[in-house]
Amino acid sequence: MTNSGRIEDVPIGGDVIRLGQFLKFAGLLDSGGNVKEAIIDGFVTVNGEVDRRRGRQLHVGDVVTFAGRSVRVRP
Repeated sequence: MTNSGRIEDVPIGGDVIRLGQFLKFAGLLDSGGNVKEAIIDGFVTVNGEVDRRRGRQLHVGDVVTFAGRSVRVRP
C-alpha cells in the first residue's frame, strides 16, 4: 500500500463530481482511457465497494480507492 492506510483529502470546489473526473482530478489516473479501463475492470472502489460506473456522482465525504491510494472528496 503506497499511503499506509492514510486517506488524502482532495477539495473539488463544489459538492458533486463524477467518478471518472475525480480519478483524474485527484491524480490517481492520468487519462480518460486509463480511468475507463480501471473502472470497468473493477479496480476502483467507492466507500469500500467496487463501482463500475464512470459517471457515478460522488459527494463530499465519499472515499475513492485505487492501487492502494485512498482519497476523500472535500468541498
